[in-house]
Amino acid sequence: MHDSAQEAEHPLSSQEKALPPLGWRGRLVYALLGVLAHLPLVFWRGLGAVIGWVLYWAIPDRRRIADINLQLCFPEWSAQQRRHVLKLHFRRFVQAVLDRIWLWHGSEALLRRRLRMVGDVRAFEGDASTILFAPHFVGLDAGGMALSGQLPERDFISIYTPQRSALADRWTRRGRTRFPNARVVWRRDGVKPIISALRRHGLLYLLPDMNFGPQESIFVKFFGQPAATVPSLSRFARLGRAQVVSTMTFMDPHGYTLHVEGPWKDFPTANVEADTQRMNDYLEGWVRKRPEEYFWVHKRFKTRPPGMASVYDAQSA
Repeated sequence: MHDSAQEAEHPLSSQEKALPPLGWRGRLVYALLGVLAHLPLVFWRGLGAVIGWVLYWAIPDRRRIADINLQLCFPEWSAQQRRHVLKLHFRRFVQAVLDRIWLWHGSEALLRRRLRMVGDVRAFEGDASTILFAPHFVGLDAGGMALSGQLPERDFISIYTPQRSALADRWTRRGRTRFPNARVVWRRDGVKPIISALRRHGLLYLLPDMNFGPQESIFVKFFGQPAATVPSLSRFARLGRAQVVSTMTFMDPHGYTLHVEGPWKDFPTANVEADTQRMNDYLEGWVRKRPEEYFWVHKRFKTRPPGMASVYDAQSA
């Protein structure tokens, strides 16, 4: 898993250490992005609305996947209700992608104006090892920026999956680690650097609500459906001796608001399955608050229990 014991104990991935420097073209592009970052927020939201509308019609496969997810999770909704939420979702998704320009290249003063934290923010006081439960809402990058930027005294880590495009990968890695206290750990590097960072009183920004296949998951219910779910929240909390604090980031007129709740009581327990079910039940309540901002384009129910048919096959749609 690692080339040396010393590397295994370090919260940084060897690949992240090797992030290549920007050439002159890269510096030129980043300078341009720095200028664009300070355009009014209404510009980015308007552009995102236009591109989102186009993509809603241009990528029918993803639209169909998202519609199937909504049918499974909200069977009481009419087709008209689903279409309304889907159109909003495509808009919010694109707007969040465009917002990375000002999140990753805007001034710190700009970020302070557009990023707010509300709720149980006192949970971050002190040096308790903390897992930040941060599900896949479109504002996840904004939440990461708010936390790493406003908590400079804490070591902030997140688990990273490389992007297919080398340019997108470099941009994403630089963006998510723009503050000196923010680091990324490669998924393929395993759990040792994650647990090591937690035991050093770090903050782990964890997104455990996706389907990574049967090898890494257990089946628990999500909106009444069997969903392959990574039980990492419970296991990391136990191994890292860490508290769990919820951080849900929603899009608002001023930018984004990160809602903090916690620490969770009586968590983790000895029952990993019950802990993971508790996580999904808790997440459902937040999804119902802003259904248009959750990642519906992901094949959340792709992995099915033995004997259950696929829900995404064209003939079963």
